[in-house]
Amino acid sequence: MPNAPLLIALDMDGSLLTTEKILTPRASAALSRAAEAGVLIVPATGRFYKGLPQELQRAPYVRYCITINGAHVYDAKLDRTVSAQELPCARALAAMEYLDTQDVIYDCYQGDWGWITRAFWETAPEFVPDQYYLKMLRSLRNPVDELKAHLRAAGRDVQKIIIFTRTDELQDELLETLPARFPDMVVTSSARHNIELNAPAANKGTALRALAEALEIPLERVMAVGDGLNDRSMLEAAGIAVAMGNAHPDIKAIADFVTDDCDHDGAAKAIERFCLS
Repeated sequence: MPNAPLLIALDMDGSLLTTEKILTPRASAALSRAAEAGVLIVPATGRFYKGLPQELQRAPYVRYCITINGAHVYDAKLDRTVSAQELPCARALAAMEYLDTQDVIYDCYQGDWGWITRAFWETAPEFVPDQYYLKMLRSLRNPVDELKAHLRAAGRDVQKIIIFTRTDELQDELLETLPARFPDMVVTSSARHNIELNAPAANKGTALRALAEALEIPLERVMAVGDGLNDRSMLEAAGIAVAMGNAHPDIKAIADFVTDDCDHDGAAKAIERFCLS
């Protein structure tokens, strides 16, 4: 196919993976066929690397990964960090102190793992109605007595803060007000009950541009697939922007193509259309 993508950046939750967090046989086959055709497959996710499905961690065609919304770009073949953009610990603590005044729970990624206050861990079902998201949350976080105290003791920077609201109304309010309160952070969302805070340079689009430049792949030969607001910068950077059928309306509005939803192999269908036809 003329001018077919040379690199595909794929969001995981709500895009490549189903609602149940499964990589379907059709999606797996499409990835393998694209890789055999010489296309680089790059997971681009809000998760950290060890939070990727085992099938992708083991896949021989996955070398580069954009993780934690672009805060970490990882070379799995050489086991090295390509780039990292983290929140200073003091700023992360300031954000958490403010969040303590809101009807939310929150956790964070630090050192490529998740950490959460034990009381938040216990009340998480009240804030995370999706049972599959809740299962993932609990499998990828370590509960500690109190998160801020844990961070002060560790004294290391934070890769991302994840916030969960009890209501859609509060999520919308915080998405509007947090950028003004914390202008040195990127405020975005990957799901209806979720808000994420990253360092200013940590976004999927910046990471994708830097990776494409390092690999000498022109952006017009890059395809990005996503569904959430944290995918916006990535879709804006890519030559071919694909929104999932279940994507946020703002993401569909900037897409070149809208595929099927994540439970009907939308990502696989996009790969087949643009890379394998």
